Amino acid sequence: MDTMIIGEKDGFLIRAANADDITDYYEQNYCPLDKEVARLTGCKETFSKEEVTSFFLKSLAESNRCFFLILSPDGKIIGETVLNEIDWDLRCANFRIGLYHMTERGKGIGTWATKVTCDYAFEHLKLHRLELDVYSFNPRAEKVYLKAGFKREGVLRDAIMDGNEYADVILMSILEDEWRELNG
Repeated sequence: MDTMIIGEKDGFLIRAANADDITDYYEQNYCPLDKEVARLTGCKETFSKEEVTSFFLKSLAESNRCFFLILSPDGKIIGETVLNEIDWDLRCANFRIGLYHMTERGKGIGTWATKVTCDYAFEHLKLHRLELDVYSFNPRAEKVYLKAGFKREGVLRDAIMDGNEYADVILMSILEDEWRELNG
């Protein structure tokens, strides 16, 4: 199957997900899901194969979503980037990224994947705005987003729980003119 590649660097690859990826996506990342990934993304820690398969296939079918996989040099799926909730009239979308394994964090992969996906959103999809939210207990992710040009728009104070503690949700966005200025 011919799959669209949006980025390559040092053997890492970002490409569109396809139905043939379902088994590897589940087995390489959800058996089990890293507890810290669940915490930082706000999802539950355990998913059945049926839940993951259903979500994966639904994600591929949605016309308001671009679903990309991040692959390591050995071809293993180590993460994803997603443009979802795309509003084609307003030319805006939500951005999210997840790296599934602690061993892949702190290497610049997330920074690179964020930039590549933003480039795709503004260059190819011709979007005007990308937005995201990040939890206050995830300063590493906020730093990546700031480096990519996202700006803080606001804070939803004590909007979620981190264990037994309240935490903030930080709202961020980048506009096409800001992205152009960074990529001059």
